[in-house]
Amino acid sequence: MSGLLRLLPDEPEPAHDLALAPAPARHRPRWATDPIDELAGELAAVCAAAVHPDEIAAVLEADGLTGEQIAERYGRADAFDLAAELFARVPRGHPEPEPAPDPWKVKPGQFLLRSLVFTLPGFGYALGSPLLAGGQDRFGLPAGTGALIASALVAWAWNQALAHRAYLRLAAGGRGAAARCLGVGAPLGALLATGAAAALPAPPGALAFAAGQVLYLAAATSLLVLGRERLLLLALLPTATGGVVVLLTEPPPVVGVVLLLATAGGALFAAGYEIARARRAEAPQAGPGTLPLGASVPYGLFGLGCGVLTTIAALGDVLVRHPGGAGGPVVLALTLSMGVAEWLLYRCRGLALAALAASTSTGGLLLRVGRVLTLCVAGYLAALAALTLGVSALWPGDPTPSGPRLTALLALGAVLWTGLLLQAYGFGWLPALLCLGAAGAETAALALRISAPATDQLVICTGAAAGLLAAATVLLGRITTHR
Repeated sequence: MSGLLRLLPDEPEPAHDLALAPAPARHRPRWATDPIDELAGELAAVCAAAVHPDEIAAVLEADGLTGEQIAERYGRADAFDLAAELFARVPRGHPEPEPAPDPWKVKPGQFLLRSLVFTLPGFGYALGSPLLAGGQDRFGLPAGTGALIASALVAWAWNQALAHRAYLRLAAGGRGAAARCLGVGAPLGALLATGAAAALPAPPGALAFAAGQVLYLAAATSLLVLGRERLLLLALLPTATGGVVVLLTEPPPVVGVVLLLATAGGALFAAGYEIARARRAEAPQAGPGTLPLGASVPYGLFGLGCGVLTTIAALGDVLVRHPGGAGGPVVLALTLSMGVAEWLLYRCRGLALAALAASTSTGGLLLRVGRVLTLCVAGYLAALAALTLGVSALWPGDPTPSGPRLTALLALGAVLWTGLLLQAYGFGWLPALLCLGAAGAETAALALRISAPATDQLVICTGAAAGLLAAATVLLGRITTHR
């Protein structure tokens, strides 16, 4: 025993073994001489973010630490033993991931430009009024108004479906595929819409105006799909200039016709040039040919329903000889609001993605999506109300819309915006059927003269908007919707 006691002081004292190391002096904290604590400080970020010690062990091995080095420096058997010690010493502190960039963030100026190209064609009706000077129909409207409406509805429906089809081809096969689709579909749609106008009685001037209208709409659809809004705005400059002149004075009829021809011809030339250039730039691809034609049908039906609802909002009072007059300001305010509507569609998609990232349960996602929808719909309706009041104040001879009439217009706006939102997420049939149903119900109510057109619109569009908003909340509350 005495021999053993004499040998103990001569045994080497391993400094790396905490169990055999001498206790540190009281004035020096333990961590200052502990190599594992030093290592924990160096790997603090890794250790705090780890969810299992094996993640730390992998980092240690990646740094080249061998078992011998670990035993010598830190007094642990291997990397897994040392990793477990580090995992126990460093508290968990999982960092929040960096916020992902919003893929739907866009500049508002782009949609201001689109608002202009949606609105400026309205001056064409003022410039083309001499072409419609062929008497009046039984409703007191210019002769040929029915032909104009029929051609516009057919063109509206066809171009909505065509735009969807072209966008699908653009995504699947590039600009060349979209241009080939537009090169065939746009002329065919213009032919069908012109035929719809010719099928109704109308003076030659009205038929000529209808033909120019559908040709312009076909060209404008092509340019918008190909992203050439600025070219379209340039083509609209003659009509915009004539509209300003009309507001100030009454130009000779020939001036208005020439300006309209300049706009229609410029739009057709620009569309033809862009389609030809896109087709030459990209070779044909097989992918777009496999896309089903039926996928675009609901988008065309939605366009038809929107056209009927807008027409009734504009002319319903005239058709039933109800006090209120033509709703020119209604149509102008709706077209002006389309830029705001598109911008809010992008914002809604971006905010919905942020809601998905912030949600930890399906119930939480549903609540956040509901708030996003409420905010965006309220923003659009506020813009539409402001535009309607502003346009009515400037519109000659048209009184400020009454409360029921304005509320009915806002209900229509809610239907249009929510339907467009669902279509943006790929849900085409639901908004198409609800919008067509609302259009059919308003048409029937108008024919039966159940009540004032504004009252019919308020009741029917409020019901349709409620259904669309409920469907949008449920669909956007699903995680799979945002893939």
